[in-house]
Amino acid sequence: MYPGFFKIFFILIISILFGCQPSELNVESKTDVAFIEETVPIDGETLFNENCSSCHLGGVPKAPHLIEFQLYNTDYIKQALMSGVMKQQAAHLTENEIDSLSMYLAGSRKSSKPVKMCSSNMIKTKEKKSVFEGWGLKLDGSRYISEKMAKLPKEDVENLSLKWAFAYPDASRARSQPVIFANHILVGGQDGRVFALDFDTGCATWTFQADAEVRNAVNIAESMGKTVALFGDIKGNVYSIDALTGELIWRKSVSEHPDVTLTGSPRLYKEFLYVPLSSKEWASAADPGYECCTFQGGVVKLDINNGDTKWTTHTIAEESKFTGDYNEMGARRFHPAGVPIWNSPTIDEKRGVLYVGTGESYTSPAVSTSDSVLAIGLDDGEIKWHYQALSGDAWNMACFIGGGPNCPEENGPDLDIGAPPILIKTKSGKEIIAVGQKSGDVFALDPDNNGALLWREKMGRGGFSGGVHWGIASNNNAIFAPIADTAYSESDKALSRAGLYALDPISGETLWATQAVDVCEEKDEPACDPGLSAAVTATKDMVFAGAFDGHLRAYDALNGDIIWDFNTNKEFVSVNGEIAKGGAIESDGPIIYDGHVIVNSGYSFGSMMPGNALLVLSTD
Repeated sequence: MYPGFFKIFFILIISILFGCQPSELNVESKTDVAFIEETVPIDGETLFNENCSSCHLGGVPKAPHLIEFQLYNTDYIKQALMSGVMKQQAAHLTENEIDSLSMYLAGSRKSSKPVKMCSSNMIKTKEKKSVFEGWGLKLDGSRYISEKMAKLPKEDVENLSLKWAFAYPDASRARSQPVIFANHILVGGQDGRVFALDFDTGCATWTFQADAEVRNAVNIAESMGKTVALFGDIKGNVYSIDALTGELIWRKSVSEHPDVTLTGSPRLYKEFLYVPLSSKEWASAADPGYECCTFQGGVVKLDINNGDTKWTTHTIAEESKFTGDYNEMGARRFHPAGVPIWNSPTIDEKRGVLYVGTGESYTSPAVSTSDSVLAIGLDDGEIKWHYQALSGDAWNMACFIGGGPNCPEENGPDLDIGAPPILIKTKSGKEIIAVGQKSGDVFALDPDNNGALLWREKMGRGGFSGGVHWGIASNNNAIFAPIADTAYSESDKALSRAGLYALDPISGETLWATQAVDVCEEKDEPACDPGLSAAVTATKDMVFAGAFDGHLRAYDALNGDIIWDFNTNKEFVSVNGEIAKGGAIESDGPIIYDGHVIVNSGYSFGSMMPGNALLVLSTD
């Protein structure tokens, strides 16, 4: 399902902060829970404790938990308090108090200064596509950038320095994969805005306000005579807006399930958008009274011209139905459910299919498509074949908080395939599909033989915070796999295999391994961790990888030597004078373009280091 970073540590922190037991928690999202920082105004916390905590810390099972609010932006919560469903309960609060409470609930900082806008509010260009194609940077998902595009020789990397920084407003995490279009960086923020930032100066030519956080990559396409930007939000909405002005063209909800969310970036191919479906129902199941479970992962094909659905393919063939049984709290049981997709589809033009990785089942027994790679027909949506990397994996949050009545009997181990499969043409001419998994395994499948296993190697220990999370990369000569392997104790550190690994695409042989550099003891920061979880990016002779500790490093692709190290875990003055705070590098990876390196820094989940910085580095 979602990646499970720091779940144990996170539950303990919330328990300590709010005096509740782990069994009371009803967590909504493993990857997108905003950590309650000490920088949040005390007034907001006091207001919550005095007015809201009795219901929203588990006292009323059906009331959304505090953590759920942190999936939404400040304005969404403020609207609910002032004119929405909570208007009566908040009637005694002043507007300033509602503002403070909304900021606290959203887990974000209030920006003291507005975003710096450019003199022009329109992108003036004849370009009709972006430099990079979504999350994987190419249709094959390889996260490879050519020398012509990167324009960053290995010998020049040491000259990289900060050109400008952008502070995401009202944010404590930065995780939307930046893309380049018409000398602009297009990127989404926690507050639900999409920004078109001038590549040279960082000012915003336009902004667009979505209904909720935009955490995936923006796609650029030509549609009905207009250049459009396509993306989704965490509430399951997909948008088409004018890429030159930021004006809305159409908006589409891709699922009626209340727990649907979009984590993986929709994939653009020709005139269609392929949207992966994930959910937060794994967390809803922690409520003993919740009727678990009915969500089923899938892919939706949309026409980019009007948002019409061409087909929807679910990851489970059988529809979820009432089993006739009830849990010990009297709630109905449903089956089968789960198998979300929280990665971006990879396109195989030659074979007319897309590839996605899936997560675990939410109910027992686990289905055959959980923790699998699926090949889905681009035209008809038919699942052509699937390879199951791990069978018998059924899990939801009820298992984690003490084995609640909705916990499936398998009880895990929750080892999803979260990183997109990538298509590689090896030196022999043979094509393979390379895959990384939370188990710590990296393996290759044969696209010409219904996904038959070619080789499989275990690179990390695996687990909630082990293995491959967000993305591997390849320059065809090697597969580059980041391993997190978080250590929860001193004894764990000796066993950790965190670092960056290069594997031969044909044999799976380890070409080199570079252990993660542990700078955390020097920093003396309890939230610091040296593991590599964010997606990595490859050029012909380098690999760029960000770490939990906030360091962005360049590795020599031939031998794994670290040739450059930049610490993003600090404060930067942004283009509008606001302080941009760096932190953990997580989820999306860096991009290299025209002698520049662009990276997000700051990720609020569990013990990770929050922040709100977009950094543009240059050799100029």
